Amino acid sequence: MRSLAAASGGTIQEVHVQSIDRVDAIVIGAGMAGLYQLYRLRELGLSIRVFESGGGVGGTWYWNRYPGARFDSESYSYGYSFSEELLQEWNWSEHFAPQPETLRYLNFVADKFDLRRHIHFDSRVTRAIFDEDRGSWEIETGDGRRARARFLITAVGPLSAPTLPRIEGRESFKGESYHTARWPHEPVDFSGKRVGVIGTGATGVQVIQEVAKTAGHLTVFQRTPNWCAPLHNSPIEPERQAEIQASYPEIFEKCRESHGAFLHAADPRSALEVSAEERVALWERLYAEPGFGIWMGNFSDILVSEEANALVSEFMRGKIRARVRDPEIAEKLTPKNHGFGTRRVPLETGYYEVYNQDNVLLVDVLEAPIQRITPDGVETGDATYELDLLIHATGFDAITGAFDRIDIRGRAGRTLKEKWADGPRTHLGLQSAGFPNLLTLVGPHNAATFCNIPRCIEQNVEWVTELLRYMRDHQYQRIEPTESAENEWTKHVYEIAALTLLSRTDSWFTGVNQNLPDKKHTFLAYAGGSPAYRARCNEIAAKGYEGFVLQ
Repeated sequence: MRSLAAASGGTIQEVHVQSIDRVDAIVIGAGMAGLYQLYRLRELGLSIRVFESGGGVGGTWYWNRYPGARFDSESYSYGYSFSEELLQEWNWSEHFAPQPETLRYLNFVADKFDLRRHIHFDSRVTRAIFDEDRGSWEIETGDGRRARARFLITAVGPLSAPTLPRIEGRESFKGESYHTARWPHEPVDFSGKRVGVIGTGATGVQVIQEVAKTAGHLTVFQRTPNWCAPLHNSPIEPERQAEIQASYPEIFEKCRESHGAFLHAADPRSALEVSAEERVALWERLYAEPGFGIWMGNFSDILVSEEANALVSEFMRGKIRARVRDPEIAEKLTPKNHGFGTRRVPLETGYYEVYNQDNVLLVDVLEAPIQRITPDGVETGDATYELDLLIHATGFDAITGAFDRIDIRGRAGRTLKEKWADGPRTHLGLQSAGFPNLLTLVGPHNAATFCNIPRCIEQNVEWVTELLRYMRDHQYQRIEPTESAENEWTKHVYEIAALTLLSRTDSWFTGVNQNLPDKKHTFLAYAGGSPAYRARCNEIAAKGYEGFVLQ
């Protein structure tokens, strides 16, 4: 930054002009995707700047510090696979690691590979403008930084734009109030306090089961119940750790072959072709096993056949009834508007048993809607609940929300938000026509948005890296998809989604959030599976990046 003296009305004023940092590539975000993209671009010999809104690395795991936050995929299937040395140096303490351990892991990675020196922290990118004459992107941050690069790569994450409820009086509450995705860095004490939680999605489920352990009284305000399944977490003993580290190639190959890149492959049979006894036997086994097996390792047709889905939903309904003592509460905790697995399934540890506790009250806000938040608590249609602490577990403006919060302008000044107003349009979920050299890791219509995300992050990053290597070697300066390729991919995304029950359910996969009433029902992920997506990406690259214009 340089300081200039300027005359104004006979006085001398100091005017600060922010210098422009010029590099080969700018990456937005220092979470799992941003860190790995930085690592790979540096291998290419490119100069890089990463801009991160948080005060440290980690992305999701930096911001989401609420009690109970942890993986829902096995720790050893979640970490990076690119470095054998890293795999052997790091030991996971639990099969499903908690947030503090995951954040330590990502800090360990950043330090091991000396990544921090390329990252500007506490720098939220607010604008990104494509300069057609120079063929480059210029970004601005909220703290006044500016940078220019030929390539702009977003690593903003699919769940990084938190939403607060649209409830009258929300800001009037006098007690402690937190959104789960903006949790304070210091511990929050619930002991003896009257705590309210608004929201029972995956985050709400995790935080509720922890708060209930120490709160004087917990009131849960539920609008839409979710189908939850047991996590069955446990420590990793030294002998098991050694087995894991010896079998990483097999672990990652299993992830590579499965639809969602989890350690759980679908049973190839139909739920309708086996006997009732065989169905229940498989469901009982999966329900008793750790992780996403009950969702991703189930019969192949539970997410495409309404009849099959109704059968597994009834099985899960029976589990809720068996675990919740009060039949009326059990009924309130049972979803009515969607079948099992048509939303991402929250994994839990004693969640349903929470409602057997004397210090926990479930308020169904469909029966008695929240009227307002008062200075002393929450007022519904039929009662007032006095609270000392209020937690908003109200989710995110998923996948596209983080893009919408940046003023991204491509050719002719058109904004990305305007282009995606009726739903995103992309080629492979990695580029959008009219926005040259903008590459969107884990973007909309990308398999990484419906995936064990680090496995798909590595695929995204490696494909982008090889693209930039190809462009360098062939002296190309600019890339963007053709309109026809974008139309074809977007059509394919919707056609695949329409084959599943996922597309018929309101969820963050379909862009629906009750706190964002103006959002349209669309489909934001790619439901064709990680293997099919990877094969298509590889095919396009092998054909000289078919569907893209290289200049």
